[in-house]
Parts: sequence; structure tokens; C-alpha cells
Amino acid sequence: MLIYLKERARTLKSGDNIERELAHLLPFYKGKAMTDLAAVCADYTKRATKADGSPLAPATLRNRIRYLTSACRYGWKRHAMCDHDPAERVVAPEVRNERHHFVDRRDMLRLARACRDRQTRAAIRIAFYSGMRLGEIGRAQVRDGTFILADTKNGQRRHVPIHPKIARCLSFGMPNQTTISKHFRRARAAIGMDWLKFHDLRHSAASAMINSGVDLYTVGTVLGHKSPVSTRRYAHLATDSLRNAIGAIGKKRVASFGGYGNNSPTGFWR
Repeated sequence: MLIYLKERARTLKSGDNIERELAHLLPFYKGKAMTDLAAVCADYTKRATKADGSPLAPATLRNRIRYLTSACRYGWKRHAMCDHDPAERVVAPEVRNERHHFVDRRDMLRLARACRDRQTRAAIRIAFYSGMRLGEIGRAQVRDGTFILADTKNGQRRHVPIHPKIARCLSFGMPNQTTISKHFRRARAAIGMDWLKFHDLRHSAASAMINSGVDLYTVGTVLGHKSPVSTRRYAHLATDSLRNAIGAIGKKRVASFGGYGNNSPTGFWR
């Protein structure tokens, strides 16, 4: 564990948090072999509680178990501390807490107009028209009409084209996240949308793209999802695509002679 914390965790932006979270598991894995990882995780899931004795939230259990499995896998891959993947039999608690709050362009504009801070208004519009997270908006570089994110949550570089409607917002500059959060809360309260979180603007960008006919793969690429599983949460919004897919059942595919026309297989799915 010390090797992982020293060599890997400290290189991550969330390194301090990882170290704190792993400290909670210390009594459960201390003195155990790496091959006991699955049993350690099962024991922690069963017995771990908060300071007041109440059960931990499934999301907390899952995150801590993931940190522990990552540490053990690091030892396995980098230092051959085990002859097989120690996490292959680990079962993490299932979490069902996805939030599905979306706003359309009209509500986004109401929110922006209710905001008294110009920079926060710009951040609201940028989030809706780019799908970027709040932290990404603050550190994105602008080059040739594109937001460039060299450091993202999934570790991969991402390019997001700049929508024409937010070109003017780029000159305002971004305040720190605390300032944005303060003005955002005041704006949402002013229009009776206290349930809305800034991150919901990212979900709303996905919703707007899907409602305009953009496929899930492309939406996932814009949002920077490393796995299609992350994009799947928006699948229920693609009702038109699903309707077209169902409507295609039983239709004949007729190829035109000498090339592909509107009645060709390519034209049919266009």
C-alpha cells in the first residue's frame, strides 16, 4: 500500500483524498495477503459503518473498494506482488443513484438571465453548449475554434468544438468555482429551480444533442466518456432513433443498379 501511495497516488489530483479513503480500510486489510483482497472487500462491505454506527452509503463503499483494488492491482502489475489479478473476484456494491435532471435551452437562458454575475452567466452558457464540467471550463485552452482539454477525468486529451453561440463568452474569463457556485445557487433560486446543479448542464447538453438526432457514440465522445457504459444513461432520451429503428423492421432494402442511390442500403439508413 505504501508503494502505491508513494509512486502512484501522489501523482494524481485526487491523491490526498485517495490516501484518506484508504485509511478507513486499514483495519480490514492490515496484515492480510494480497490474495485475500476479495475477502477483505466483502468483510468491509458487511461491517463498515459511519462514526455514528449507521451503514455507509453504497457509493462510499464502492469508491473505497475501488481505491483498494487499484492499489493492489498496481502492486500486481508494476511490482509482481501477486501471480494473478488480485481483484478478479472482488464484488463492489451496486449503486443506483444516477440523477436525470435536464433543462432545455429556454430554461438555460432563464437561468443565465437571472444570474447577476457576468462570468457565471458565461460559464452557464458554455456548460450547456459544450457539455464540459465546471472544472474543465476553467482550465480549457482555446485554439482554432476548439476547447482543448489536455488533462481530463479519464486521463485522455479531449477536443470540443466551440459553439457559435458562446464565442462571445470566451472573453469574459472564469472566476473560481466557489464564486460560480455562489452565483449559480442564487440564480436557480430566483427562477424556482433549487433542485438544479451546475453539473446538470452537462447532462442537458447530452440531452440536447440526442434530441437533435446525434448518436450516443458521438455524444459520448463530446462528453469525454471513456466507456460507452457512461453514455448509456442517456439512451432513454433517444426516442426518435428508437422509433426509427423499430419502424425499419420489415422494410425492404433495394440496391440501385450501378451505384448507391436513395433506395440503396446506404441511402436507406442515411
